[in-house]
Amino acid sequence: MFDRLDQLEARYEDLGRQMSDPTLVQDQKKFQTVAKAHRDIEPTVEKFREYRKIKDGLAEARAMLTETDLDLRAMALEEITGLEPKLAAVEEELKILLLPKDPNDDKNIIIELRAGTGGDEAAIFVSEIFRMYLRFAEQHKWKVEVLSTSETGIGGGMKEVTAIFEGDKVYSQMKYESGVHRVQRVPATETQGRVHTSAITVAVLPEAEEVDVKIEAKDLRIDTFCSSGPGGQSVNTTYSAVRITHIPTNTVVSCQDEKSQIKNREKGMRVLRARLHEVEAERIHQEQAKDRKQQVGTGDRSEKIRTYNFPQNRLTDHRIGLTNHQLNMVMEGLLQPTIDALTAHYTAEKLKAEATAA
Repeated sequence: MFDRLDQLEARYEDLGRQMSDPTLVQDQKKFQTVAKAHRDIEPTVEKFREYRKIKDGLAEARAMLTETDLDLRAMALEEITGLEPKLAAVEEELKILLLPKDPNDDKNIIIELRAGTGGDEAAIFVSEIFRMYLRFAEQHKWKVEVLSTSETGIGGGMKEVTAIFEGDKVYSQMKYESGVHRVQRVPATETQGRVHTSAITVAVLPEAEEVDVKIEAKDLRIDTFCSSGPGGQSVNTTYSAVRITHIPTNTVVSCQDEKSQIKNREKGMRVLRARLHEVEAERIHQEQAKDRKQQVGTGDRSEKIRTYNFPQNRLTDHRIGLTNHQLNMVMEGLLQPTIDALTAHYTAEKLKAEATAA
């Protein structure tokens, strides 16, 4: 581990020297690449330097134990007692920092929410969960752009909604949201006061760049049609809505939120690239994975990941056995504690896997 850290520190210093080279500043694209690499490893290098400083302090304190002066020895013992747990804690932090990074963590996301079982109640829950994510995005100062919606016209419900979330490390925060979200409550239309169970699916896809996914023009069929709103009412009379079909995989994407056909097509292609990228990533992952435990964060939508129980004001995340009795606050966007708990759990799983492999 420490050989790797020495190499990382040497690379960090080399990147720093490159950034101070006036010729590199003239090539902005290359400068940004070097600056990003420098920025990415900086937390690890700083933590390694902190580790060395604590270790040196510990060595000095241990050397003082040989002193004949009892007061000096007592001071040394007190310092050792304080520094040993600090050293162990920083070493654990270094192990986490050295874990292989998810290459998608820094990416924006395409998020897709769809109503499942439960009819109108499921559609209402889609709109509520999407609102929850919008509140969470506001907290992180992410930009949100809705790509397409299909409204029911009943209680503000949506059969489905697709949006792009753009900002700092969006995928790293949102990747564990993929899956089946179940809601238990008494619907507004229920006269007997019975609790109903409905479900929706959430898909979180890292946005793929053009270089990540190569799409041939000959593999696409693009249809245009008039946008429509709830109840089929015409939104505009021009053929601005776009439906893109990727023929080899039969993947279909529709986008109609813009009045411009060109903009709808651009947005549709962003969604298509993300979906095709996920399909390919999942294929590779399935080939590499030895068992389900290694498939961390794949967003298997066949699994129920979370239950929102409104009568008991309780949220339960079934993957890690987490229970939160502040569901009302979660629905207002207070999602960070749940996401932090999921991240900590899967990080611990990765550390165990690394230790076993070693």
